[in-house]
Amino acid sequence: MKTRKQKIFLVTKIVVAFIVIAIIGIFSFREALLKQIIAKTTTKMEVDYSSRFLVKKASFEGLSGVYLTDVTLVPKNADTLFKIQKIRTSVNIWRLLVGDIQLGTLEIKNGYVQLTKKGKVKNFAAFLKRNKDEENSTNKRDYAAFAYRIISRVLNLIPTDMDVENLKFKLDDNGKKATIDIKKLVLANKELETSIHVKTNTFAQRWKIKGFADPRNKKADIRFFNIDTGAIKVPYFDERYKFISSFDSIRLNIENIDKSGDELHIDGFTSIANLKINHTRIARKVVLIKNARFDYRLLLGSVFVAVDSSSTMQFNKVKFHPYLAYETEEDTIYKLKVNIPKMKAQDFISSLPDGLFTNFQGMEAEGTFDYNLNFEYNKNKPKDLVFDSNLKKENLKITKYGEANLNKLNGEFIYRAIINNVLQRPVFVGAANPNYTPLDQISPYLQKCVLTTEDPSFFSHRGFINEAFKQSIIKNIKTKKFARGASTISMQLIKNVFLTREKTLSRKLEEILLVYILENNRIASKERMLEVYFNIIEWGPNVYGIGEASQFYFQKIPSDLTFNECLYLARIIPSPKKFMYQFNEEGNLRESAVQQVSFLTDLMIRRGLLTPDDTVFKSQPTVLTGPAKSLLRIKVKDTTVVDSLLVKEEFEF
Repeated sequence: MKTRKQKIFLVTKIVVAFIVIAIIGIFSFREALLKQIIAKTTTKMEVDYSSRFLVKKASFEGLSGVYLTDVTLVPKNADTLFKIQKIRTSVNIWRLLVGDIQLGTLEIKNGYVQLTKKGKVKNFAAFLKRNKDEENSTNKRDYAAFAYRIISRVLNLIPTDMDVENLKFKLDDNGKKATIDIKKLVLANKELETSIHVKTNTFAQRWKIKGFADPRNKKADIRFFNIDTGAIKVPYFDERYKFISSFDSIRLNIENIDKSGDELHIDGFTSIANLKINHTRIARKVVLIKNARFDYRLLLGSVFVAVDSSSTMQFNKVKFHPYLAYETEEDTIYKLKVNIPKMKAQDFISSLPDGLFTNFQGMEAEGTFDYNLNFEYNKNKPKDLVFDSNLKKENLKITKYGEANLNKLNGEFIYRAIINNVLQRPVFVGAANPNYTPLDQISPYLQKCVLTTEDPSFFSHRGFINEAFKQSIIKNIKTKKFARGASTISMQLIKNVFLTREKTLSRKLEEILLVYILENNRIASKERMLEVYFNIIEWGPNVYGIGEASQFYFQKIPSDLTFNECLYLARIIPSPKKFMYQFNEEGNLRESAVQQVSFLTDLMIRRGLLTPDDTVFKSQPTVLTGPAKSLLRIKVKDTTVVDSLLVKEEFEF
């Protein structure tokens, strides 16, 4: 009777024999197998992507090595997608036996990969089409399983040893060109080092990537920097989108990729030094972020993708914890939470990126604050949007103002509007200006009408209206553009006096912060703010302030304006230069304008701002009597007497 050791030894011999036979079988038929794989790939490229896949020579080297020459992929009626002169690689036999392809080594000599767009023809267009099976599928994707499968496949295709020479990545977007030429890329003993030449229509540089890479254990720590002096410039985007950006160095660290149960965890950090950004939609000046770092923990489940709240974002001295989530279990839900722990106000101000907050340069503050934001949007229930913004301050006080001295509002000053980057004529805000009108000399009707149309809760809010923000966000998400703002009179005042009308991220962020400081530090009273607002806003072509407006439209002083005239002036504030379109060819208000008047009047009565007696003017027409009347497109009636005997009659046969 055989002992247990003898049985184990026998089983081992059988397994080894089976593996040897399998290897011999693979070894014997591998040339045929390689040809079959190439033929299958060629057919797939032809059928699915209308492209010709060519390999001049393909052969095995040793037990697991593959050698290919002149490998080419050419889409139909388009430029070659890639052409590589020599490829030498080895495959992990044991992984191949279970159906996985895992590269051991990779050597590439002389070749290029290019993306071109000539007119509307793209040589990569066929490869952007979605899989028909995916399009027809109604099943929800398991995000964790899908991501882990893709990551594993990609990492298996990254060899443990790699040697690349003269491989170019070329981009040609209708003449906007960029070439990244990898002169040398070596990965050996988990150490990566490269030499890269970059050339575009606007600059040429030499880059270097250096660090640690271990694809089998899913870890990496790579640094990206410039060999030459100066910052690394980002190619292509400057020509294509007028987006100019550069940085001194980038570091990418992947510490852990682990799937346990139904969740996938990805941990690590990334950092960047001296990031510079310049685009007309961001700011007028170059934006500089000296130091930024993101310690991330990404979580993926079967029905969600999230940046965990344990992640930390830091730029300069500002450090906060973001939480972002995309959930699809029942409804499609987007979540964003931001938590800034208690920090010094001065550290926050000094950390604001240069160029993005120009008006805060030189500002000094005392005290501390902490901040929390909670945002949640349900795509199927947009009205349930959550937007909670909460700032807690301790002894917070502005001790010195920067470029924007908010105390300016309490005294006399010269105001100059900026329209299309052009300074308009100066308007003196003070008693020396004969058109300047104190608040108590402006018709109460006008004050009520303007507050109703522009900012009904002006005297009770602190610069912002949460509900207006919510409605603005909902509409902007639905239209996928900034279709609606949420400006209060406070925000309009800050924008006019201290900022510009440019539609940039910088201007909007500065506006929000300056309004908060103005309203929460009681720098100017609400009455004073409203008075300045009435005396500087544009009310027509080269018409600024209520003093000029009442004369331009009605040849009156502001205190003598009727309810109808006040309602008219309030309604044209959003588009004052288009006031003439309120009237028809006879000089009367158009039907749409009459409906607006009726709606606003009823609204003011319901809110208790008017009584029925105040609407005595409602039945009277709104007639322009000032210089504005000459700009109306009134059709002159022909009063010529016609002799009926000279009129030819038309007969219908």
